[in-house]
Amino acid sequence: MTTVPPRPRARSVWIDPRFLVGILIVVASIAGVWFVVATARQTAPVLVAARTLVAGETVASGDVRVTEVALGDLALRYAAPGSLAEGAVAVRTVPAGELVPTDAHAAQTTTVVVPSGTAVPASVAPGSRVEVWVAPRVAEGEFESPRILVADATVARLVEDDALVSGTGTALELIVPRADVADLLAALSGDALLSVVPATGGTP
Repeated sequence: MTTVPPRPRARSVWIDPRFLVGILIVVASIAGVWFVVATARQTAPVLVAARTLVAGETVASGDVRVTEVALGDLALRYAAPGSLAEGAVAVRTVPAGELVPTDAHAAQTTTVVVPSGTAVPASVAPGSRVEVWVAPRVAEGEFESPRILVADATVARLVEDDALVSGTGTALELIVPRADVADLLAALSGDALLSVVPATGGTP
């Protein structure tokens, strides 16, 4: 009588490493989709311009409103409720209904009318970022080499009053950091030659 050897017991699918890896991949995929959907649904409160904020104007709490938007990491680029300091000045124009960027307002600034001794390029307009260069007066008709006096200013408006226009240049109302005001006023009172030129990068 021939003896038939017993067949090996089939390997249980529950302990097959490939099966376990497959389960882990499915679980990870579901978790990843859930995370993406949950993140997309998260919103953050940011400020929106209730009216057009013009460069050079003081921004009050009534000029903005709060809205909830889903921006993810981009939320850090926009002003949050409570970030608008008293006396903040708009350093760029923000149309009504648009989110207010964090760099669109600043509290430590003021406005100064600066006559430019040289012609200002036509590209310079309200909201443009500019530099103020100074050439101190040495003698009548003689000036030192020019250097940057204010590295980052914003044009609030072009002044049309003929009394404020210097020579062939133009007078501009500029938003400047308060730290630069003393040097700027000293240059103005010292008959230095001031020139306003577009800053690197132009209008924001």
